[in-house]
Amino acid sequence: MIEEKVQARANQVCELCGSDSELSMYEVPYSPVQGVDAHILTCGICHTQLTGEATPDDKHWRCLSDAMWSPVPAVQVVSYRMLKAFESETWAQDLLAMLYLDDDLIQWAEAKLVVDNKAPTLDVNGTALATGDTVHLVKDLNVKGAGFTAKRGTVVRNIGLSDNPEHIEGKVNGTRIVIIAAYTKKA
Repeated sequence: MIEEKVQARANQVCELCGSDSELSMYEVPYSPVQGVDAHILTCGICHTQLTGEATPDDKHWRCLSDAMWSPVPAVQVVSYRMLKAFESETWAQDLLAMLYLDDDLIQWAEAKLVVDNKAPTLDVNGTALATGDTVHLVKDLNVKGAGFTAKRGTVVRNIGLSDNPEHIEGKVNGTRIVIIAAYTKKA
């Protein structure tokens, strides 16, 4: 029933880019509402990029210059999130400057950004690291200010993540240090 209503609202085209190929439902995460208002109709390209199955392509998302004006709140929220994902691009900055969302929609739109906007912290092999993981150093590291070298193969237990996805924190020789994540391998 929800799917039929969303398809009718969308006129059988993707509510983000207007394509009519491989249409499917996408439930917008962290929605304060349920049912039709929490779903949008997406094409295969939009859907895979929204779900993380494919890397977002900034050329594809330029379609948001039209979608962001949709009267559908869920479409506005997804438009805002994708524009924020590309906010280093001039075209996305320009669209964000024009986009207006009321306070409730901003709260919904930014709920996902707080959770998911940070890039993952990856080890030397591209494996995602999480707080509490154990890693091994893959090269000797001179520890500035502590006067010692953390040797290759040293085990660092119970790591912590930092605001910078390229760094982790951990104790080596009893000293808490910041380590470049790419110099570690998850145990």
